[in-house]
Amino acid sequence: MATVLARYYAPFLKKFPTLSALAKAPEVEVLKSWEGLGYYQRARNLHKAAKMASPNMPNTLEGLIALPGIGQNTAHAILALAYHQPVAVLEANVKRVLARYYALPVAGWEEADALLDRKHPFIYNQAMMDIGAMICTPKAPKCPECPLVSGCKGKVNPELYPVKKLTKKVPVRERSIMVAVNAKGQIALAQKQEGRLLSGLYGFWQQEEATAGKVIGEVVQQYSHFTLKGRVILRQEKTKEQQWYTPAQIAKLPLSKLDQKVLKILIDHLHVNRQN
Repeated sequence: MATVLARYYAPFLKKFPTLSALAKAPEVEVLKSWEGLGYYQRARNLHKAAKMASPNMPNTLEGLIALPGIGQNTAHAILALAYHQPVAVLEANVKRVLARYYALPVAGWEEADALLDRKHPFIYNQAMMDIGAMICTPKAPKCPECPLVSGCKGKVNPELYPVKKLTKKVPVRERSIMVAVNAKGQIALAQKQEGRLLSGLYGFWQQEEATAGKVIGEVVQQYSHFTLKGRVILRQEKTKEQQWYTPAQIAKLPLSKLDQKVLKILIDHLHVNRQN
C-alpha cells in the first residue's frame, strides 16, 4: 500500500487533480500514469467516467452505477466516503469481517446493511476496512484487539470464516514475442493493442506458433488468470510500413510489464552487440 500511494496514487492526483483535468487528458497520458499497476481496463473506465461526469460526480446510486467501471460497491464507497450518505461498503476485507462476526460461510449486502452506523457512515466504513486490513486479517487475526469481539460469533475459530474457495491451477500460455529493429536501431511497436487485457497500450507482437528469427531471451509474466511465458525473437526489418520508435520515444508510451521486460532484453542485446 505504501508503494502504491507513493509511486502511483499521489503522482496521479497531482497530474489529474480534478475530474475536468482527467477528462481533458489524452488516453495515452492516463495509461502512462497507470503503467505498472495492471488492470488497465480500470484506467480506461476511470478516464471515460471522468468525461461523462465532469465537472462533478453524481451523488446518487443510479447516477454512479451508470458510469463505466462503477458497480454497487464502488458506488457505495463514493456515496459514504465522499457524500457521507448512510450506505455500507462491502469490499474484500469487510466481507471477511462480517462473515466472522456473523459466523457465515460468506457475507453479503444484508449483513453489511444490518451492522451499518447510519449516523456516521464515513467513520464506520473506514473503520470496517481498517479492521479487516489490520486486525481481522486472513491468518492469525488479532481478536483481543478487535472492537467487535464482544458480539462476534466466529471469534472461537475465526479462520473458518469465510469458507475458502478452491484454488484452480493457473494455466500457462506460451507465446513467441516478435521484436523488429531497423538499420538505424529504431524499434517497431504495435500501436494501441486490441483486446480487453491490454487495450490502449503499446507493445510487441505476440504469436502462438514459433516463428523465424533469433531468440534473444525469455520472459515470464503472471496475470490474474494465467501465466504467460514468451520467447523474445529478434528480426531485422527494412520495411517502411512499420511505426518506428527510438528508446527515448518508447519511454513516453504506456507499456505493460511484460513489454517492459521484453524492451529491456532487446536494449541489453543491442548494447552488447554494439560493444562487440
